[in-house]
Amino acid sequence: MEDYIERNGTRFNLLFGDETIVVNNLYEVIHKIDQASRKDVDIQRYKGLGEMNPEQLWESTMNPETRILYKVRIEDGIEADKVFTILMGPEVEARREFIETNAIEAKNLDI
Repeated sequence: MEDYIERNGTRFNLLFGDETIVVNNLYEVIHKIDQASRKDVDIQRYKGLGEMNPEQLWESTMNPETRILYKVRIEDGIEADKVFTILMGPEVEARREFIETNAIEAKNLDI
């Protein structure tokens, strides 16, 4: 971290290549780093594969050279149905509680 932040009294100098940004507190440090990380990044979200353009669908899902197929086994159908209902159902509070409780266990999250 010291490669990117220099302490300057009560202020911080953020170094982004040749650019130096002076900030006054750690909140601003986090905010500026977050802004810099999003620069030149295009984020798109889809509810389903049907919303993608054909080129995007091929690149992300259909291309046999890059796709990965997993075999899914349901060992506990009742528990799977319960979790599916929480995550996809209409009750926002139940979904939020499930996500907050289990977020630490998430791995390989595709966002």
